[in-house]
Amino acid sequence: MDIQYEVLIIGSGPGGMTAAIYASRAGLNTAILESSAPGGKLVKTHLVENYPSYDSITGVDLAMKMHTHSLAFGANYLYGDVVKVDKIEGGFIVHSATGETFTSKVVISATGTVERQLGLTNEDKLLGKGVSYCAVCDGAFYRDEHVVVIGGGNSALEESIYLTQFAKKVTIVMRRDVFRADKAAQDNVKRNPKIEILQHYIPKQFLLDELGKVSGIKIQHTNTNETIDLEAKAVFPYIGADPASSYLSHLGITDEEGFVLVNQEMETGIPGLYAIGDMNSKTLRQIVTATGDGSIAAQNAFKFLHS
Repeated sequence: MDIQYEVLIIGSGPGGMTAAIYASRAGLNTAILESSAPGGKLVKTHLVENYPSYDSITGVDLAMKMHTHSLAFGANYLYGDVVKVDKIEGGFIVHSATGETFTSKVVISATGTVERQLGLTNEDKLLGKGVSYCAVCDGAFYRDEHVVVIGGGNSALEESIYLTQFAKKVTIVMRRDVFRADKAAQDNVKRNPKIEILQHYIPKQFLLDELGKVSGIKIQHTNTNETIDLEAKAVFPYIGADPASSYLSHLGITDEEGFVLVNQEMETGIPGLYAIGDMNSKTLRQIVTATGDGSIAAQNAFKFLHS
């Protein structure tokens, strides 16, 4: 079988785009394969304030700058929703949902994570009807309304701040009384008069109006089991994420949760197959760690191809 590329990068988040820069600058025939818009979670992030060289930049702006840079040295940008990667003689074959296939000597997986759902009844059916996992995408639809954010991590707090520019009130519902977010995010939330924090509560049921849209959410106290009905036009869950690695599950390179196991060189247990960014088993998932992973994987891909 003819091999189309030397390096095929699956996913165009910060890690994937950095890998494309390094691989194409090294003179490798490189392509990025993406199923959506470039940028990954960057395009769902309002402001980025911890990426070196930018005191503050919108996620979309940073994503577009990275995207332009990632193609500056000749990398190709392809569209495809990957469903499986197989090892073949001389490389890999990548299968897309449409039946199209791509072949490459090296594959760098960079598909990140997907937002974790609350697990409540009809959650999937209510997407776009008051349930959203992207404040940047949908916040403007709820101008002058009350909205609820579920979670206590950085994403929950940062997106709550973003939502206050539209909503008249934002209620943060969290299971514990300790935030997982950094102190700067906590301070921003605590001094915002539009934000209310309810601790020791968990979501139990979506409340619906006569049109089948979200009208609120029932929450339950974790100690007393008391329930409260919160009237709200939208619910934004930010309770973590799961690895987007199902297309690799048959290869035996993931842990029990689906996160990919790699060494410090970003190598999986299969020679020529690398994984980077949030989909890896790691302790810190940030833009800077993803870009670092991407540079390491691309450099090692170059060494692998020339060894």
